[in-house]
Amino acid sequence: MVEADVPKVTITVRKSYGGAYAVMGSRQLTADFNFAWPTARIAVIGAEGAAQLLMKRFPDPNAPEAQAIRKSFIENYNLNMAIPWIAAERGFIDAVIDPHETRLLLRRSMHILRDKQQWQRLGRKHGLIPV
Repeated sequence: MVEADVPKVTITVRKSYGGAYAVMGSRQLTADFNFAWPTARIAVIGAEGAAQLLMKRFPDPNAPEAQAIRKSFIENYNLNMAIPWIAAERGFIDAVIDPHETRLLLRRSMHILRDKQQWQRLGRKHGLIPV
């Protein structure tokens, strides 16, 4: 994906966490445009995974008070951390779009990128070859 010369437009519709987000058309790896639907979840780790890490600090993770903290943590994480507006604020995506705007936005993006320049790359001493 990184070395592709074609226009690259990414639309995140659901969950996009950690390394999977990084290598699947992210801005950091040369995607031209990145958009997300309001239903998208973009974060380093999902709420459940982050809660699992938090529960390791409790002596008894199955205690009712620990489970209440876990539930509250997951709700707050999903409402405040993994939302696409935070990713847009931090520059990971270009915009949060409504689902009904997707087709028009794809058309506009492709129209903008129709004359995308291809850059000549220097030869590598030890490149990755397709196997």
